Amino acid sequence: MKKALITGMSGFVGHYLKIALELKGYLVYGTCLPGEAYEKFPQYYAMNLLDNAQVISVIKDCQPDEIYHLAGQSSVALSWSKPALTMNINVNGTINLLEAIKEFCPKTKVLIVGSSDEYGPVKKEDCPVNEEHQLNPVSPYGISKMTQEKIAQIYAKAYGLNVLMVRPFNHIGAMQAKGFVVSDFASKVAAIEKGEMEPVVKVGNLHSYRDFTNVEDVVEAYTLLLDKGVSGEVYNVGSGKAVEIQEVLNTLVNMSNKHITVEIDEQLYRPVDVPVVVCDNTKLKQVTGWEPKKDLKNTLLETLNYWRNN
Repeated sequence: MKKALITGMSGFVGHYLKIALELKGYLVYGTCLPGEAYEKFPQYYAMNLLDNAQVISVIKDCQPDEIYHLAGQSSVALSWSKPALTMNINVNGTINLLEAIKEFCPKTKVLIVGSSDEYGPVKKEDCPVNEEHQLNPVSPYGISKMTQEKIAQIYAKAYGLNVLMVRPFNHIGAMQAKGFVVSDFASKVAAIEKGEMEPVVKVGNLHSYRDFTNVEDVVEAYTLLLDKGVSGEVYNVGSGKAVEIQEVLNTLVNMSNKHITVEIDEQLYRPVDVPVVVCDNTKLKQVTGWEPKKDLKNTLLETLNYWRNN
């Protein structure tokens, strides 16, 4: 039986990835931060990426066939208020992990999860954007993910590690935490329905376009890539379709039986925003045969229903 290790398995994507791997017959282990409730379960290791001794201990003990590196600081908004923490976790934490892999399980297949934020602003005429497009991140988060990826490529080339990198575009679904656009909108609509807040949703810029993919489709792409992808290569993961944020909000509001007013609050605008991002997933499809299966409207409803029930 193959053994997989998911760093950050207690997070949004980790939950779905664990299920997908177990359905494929894997024995799945994961990491969580020390002190989290998850560390009480036998399949979890308590591990802080910045604690090198903890990282080494986990890698030596687990000896996985595959590693999916999801752990990190994943919020663009938080990266503006805590840029040093973002860089430390995403860059230095990844170095700690790669060093441990190099020393104690150098044959292990590794997937390093980056972000479409590495591309930064992309001209409309350059969309959909492929992996060869110049990287120009405009947030501390995007810079941290670009740096993480470049370091991973060095470990693949210099030390022969079997490391693949992905740049996922916006992925959404039930259980996603607040702090991300779709879950923020859905949680507010649900709170209004419960009478927990006034029927007003205050928002920032609604005229950006994003490429949204259901999280279940994303994790399927990850597992296919570790099976069929090429070490040292980078792969976009996204639907290939752009949707305006305004349309996403309208869809969620129209799913409610409450009358909801939308108000623009310029204080919610990011210091730098990217107007349009669309994924060219040709490379991923050619290597794996992957196709997204979940449509956006049903994904939005699943997300809204999650917040209605939680």
